[in-house]
Amino acid sequence: MTSFEPIRGGYVWVTVDGVDYRIYYEEAGSGVPMLCLHTAGADSRQYRHILNDAEITSRFRVVAFDMPYHGRSLPPKNWWLTRYELSLKFYIAVIRAVWAAFEMEQPVVLGCSIGGYIVLPLAHDHAAELRGVIGLESIAKSAGRYNDFLHHGAIHGGEFVASYTFGLNSPFSPEEGPRENWWIYAQGGPGVYSGDTAFGREFDVRDQLKDIDTTKCKVSILSGEYDYSALPEVSKSVADAIPGSRFVFMPKMGHFPINEDYPTFRPYLLAELDYMLAD
Repeated sequence: MTSFEPIRGGYVWVTVDGVDYRIYYEEAGSGVPMLCLHTAGADSRQYRHILNDAEITSRFRVVAFDMPYHGRSLPPKNWWLTRYELSLKFYIAVIRAVWAAFEMEQPVVLGCSIGGYIVLPLAHDHAAELRGVIGLESIAKSAGRYNDFLHHGAIHGGEFVASYTFGLNSPFSPEEGPRENWWIYAQGGPGVYSGDTAFGREFDVRDQLKDIDTTKCKVSILSGEYDYSALPEVSKSVADAIPGSRFVFMPKMGHFPINEDYPTFRPYLLAELDYMLAD
């Protein structure tokens, strides 16, 4: 069998704090722009189902990209001279640089895990530039995980992280989805996962939630029943603190709804996308 998927891939250069980054992206569809943010230590392959979903791409121009150091986005020049540690400021700057490069006006930003965390300060600081945000497995404060042994020559950090995150999937998800996510994580660069989660040490936006203006930027928070790293009650407390936001509890789902069990996740996503398009 031979067939082509409707996904277009390529590279875009963006400059953040005077440093040039070559960013890999995948794109499909047309309409309202939607930017998709992958989980810590992973890459945009997690969004292949959404990029191939004609019901979504008939209404949205979907762009998913690999953060620097992730997937097919190489580290910047002289990367070996510094240790990779993701900061809140840098994370937001890269996201905004990418949506500016694609000339996105009033995009919807969809993020999962740390991508679901970062949509909260985006909605707080840049509400006027956004149509809305959809946070999957969102929390407002993180203790972070910074494990030096993940970047040790005697340990296969990729397999360790892949196996750890495998446990964040729902036991009800068909095995193919969690195994695919395992493969993506196992291919992560040395120190990238721990560098991503280091940003959790400074991530605390609890005091900002009440000031997010959902009349300018709609907010939807979705949480899976079997996500022990972002418990549903914690995600619900985030939504409860944001006036006018929506919370959706997803039974039998885990931490990676975008690719661990997309058919089950899809109706929840479509409902929130309809909400994003509604006047």
